[in-house]
Amino acid sequence: MATKVESVGSLQKGSYVIMDGVACRVVDVIVSKSGKHGHSKVRFTGMGIVDGKKRVVVMPGHDNVEVPIIEKRSAQVLSVHENAANVMDSETYETFDLAIPEELKGQVTEGANVLYWTILNDKVMKQIKGSG
Repeated sequence: MATKVESVGSLQKGSYVIMDGVACRVVDVIVSKSGKHGHSKVRFTGMGIVDGKKRVVVMPGHDNVEVPIIEKRSAQVLSVHENAANVMDSETYETFDLAIPEELKGQVTEGANVLYWTILNDKVMKQIKGSG
């Protein structure tokens, strides 16, 4: 699991964070003012990159949070079976199955090149680069 540590205060909309052990994209950040004796609080909402679930976390602004290191790679589609595609990585020639996201259904064909992300231990198909 490739992660790094960042300050909660540096998070902004569109950045990535690990919430409840799941990699999420931050969709909303609300910073409350510090009180007379306290610290400011940061409330951020994230959408799971793999599962699409919404998560909300409130933390002190000076805390640290884990951020996933996302590896972006390309692969060639070898075969398509209903909701999954068997692909081969363009650099390592490793073959594995990737789930086809809803927005790419019908566009993934044999021989096409796709962009996929490796996040924590998951591989997610993100876009089609063009046919081979």
